[in-house]
Amino acid sequence: MTRKEIKALARLQIDGKIGAFFLVSLVGGFIGSIGSGFPLIGAIISLILSSAMSLGMIHIRLHVAFDRSYRPRVGDLFEGFRNFWPFLKVTLLSALITMLWSILFIIPGIIKALAYSQAPYIIAENPNMPVMEALRLSERMMKGKKWDFFVLNLSFFGWALLSIPTLGLLTIWLEPYMQMSAVNFYNDVKRDFEQFFYAPPPPFDYQL
Repeated sequence: MTRKEIKALARLQIDGKIGAFFLVSLVGGFIGSIGSGFPLIGAIISLILSSAMSLGMIHIRLHVAFDRSYRPRVGDLFEGFRNFWPFLKVTLLSALITMLWSILFIIPGIIKALAYSQAPYIIAENPNMPVMEALRLSERMMKGKKWDFFVLNLSFFGWALLSIPTLGLLTIWLEPYMQMSAVNFYNDVKRDFEQFFYAPPPPFDYQL
């Protein structure tokens, strides 16, 4: 898919669902921040909760991409608690490796961040996959695609600037637009690597 097609699809996917996206993002952000004001134990609690909420949001976005009729639901955020540990490990490890590369030079750090950018989605769909395997798979998926993903993200810069005069209100629409564009990019680059995944994603069922 071209960048234009990815973004056009994202606009269709979020059409009529902005309020639902905003609500789940608001609740997820609130839950993820619990404990952040306290030292050590509070920080650990906040890290766990924020990881679970981030994973829950990824499941929701993948579901939106899979089923156009689905509307994000607050209860579906808690799906992230089922397999948050592999997600937390891959997030922390990719951040650590990226930071170490950034200590050398900024550009290698950015390149590494782009290379590992698909690992959270891979782990979300394959929680039993070893973390290093998910990172290596992300690197393979992003070979020759890093610049495309960088430009895709950069293409939202103008919208981000426009959100300033609206006191941030535009971000209510912009955030899901960016999120779904990223998911569409992932689904597009994943198609050539399906054989490396442990199994196809299970049916979406978020009833707890």
